[in-house]
Amino acid sequence: MISIVTPAFNERSNLPMLYERLTAVLRQVDWEWIIVDDHSHDDTFAVIERLVALDSRIRGIRLARNSGSHLAITCGLQHSSGDAAALVVSDLQDPPELLVQMLERWRTGVQVVWAVRREQPGEKQHTWFASIYYWIMRRLVGMTDMPATGADFFLIDRVVIDAFLAAADRHVSVFALLMWLGFRREFIEYDKQPRTRGHSGWTLTKKLKLVVDSIVGFSDFPIWWFTYGGAAAIGVALLPAAAALVGYSGFGAALLLVMSLVIGLFGLQLIALGVLGHYVWRGLDEARKRPLYSIEAVVKADGVRVAVAGDRRQ
Repeated sequence: MISIVTPAFNERSNLPMLYERLTAVLRQVDWEWIIVDDHSHDDTFAVIERLVALDSRIRGIRLARNSGSHLAITCGLQHSSGDAAALVVSDLQDPPELLVQMLERWRTGVQVVWAVRREQPGEKQHTWFASIYYWIMRRLVGMTDMPATGADFFLIDRVVIDAFLAAADRHVSVFALLMWLGFRREFIEYDKQPRTRGHSGWTLTKKLKLVVDSIVGFSDFPIWWFTYGGAAAIGVALLPAAAALVGYSGFGAALLLVMSLVIGLFGLQLIALGVLGHYVWRGLDEARKRPLYSIEAVVKADGVRVAVAGDRRQ
């Protein structure tokens, strides 16, 4: 069975349309649909209730407060019972018809199928903010496998779902955590569609929070920048000190020495912040209890592969 997970915020007009397209695409598949209402301000949950009354394969969950799409996705995955789960957003920008191709890849043994937005000449496929975010994730955080154009439409195996939920991050970036977990994955390209109804709830504040969660949750590079910056400042501080000792005297030499002292102390402060940051980072790493490793498959001593939940190749 396939679990479809859909976070929804003020999407009353789009959910019935999405239901029609899902039923058309998944006619020959055993599936369930989990819709998580992220405390919408309109009657989104009333629409969900009508859909549940219409189709027993649908389950609706309403969060007690607006928690953001990533926590809504996590909630949906926690309540999923399928052998695999797919994220399908309610704004219809990610075509549900792509699920057919994603399911085919999953049945061949791929555990994570990412749908990557295709760059189209003459069209602005993603905003400057998204471009900066994915550049940071690839170049600074170190997730070099993350597509430069972004990937926020995926299908994951039950093994991956269990590994994701075992992390239990409170400030989670779903896509970054799935990239970090690894597993056998493939990428397929698609054209992201324009939103036809409603308005996006993805505000600038939520975008900035995602950037912070992604950087703090998966990399310590800002701490290293403090350390390197401090070492560089101390190196720069030696230049005016050397000039004062070699070619200047009197007031000029004193001024250069004071400048050297100020820059040197600034460098020492940065290094001290870097050292303190490393201790805090290690404490954070221990406190969040993220798994040290995730098992993809197991093989017995006789060479027989042990069945793993959700493995399609048995």
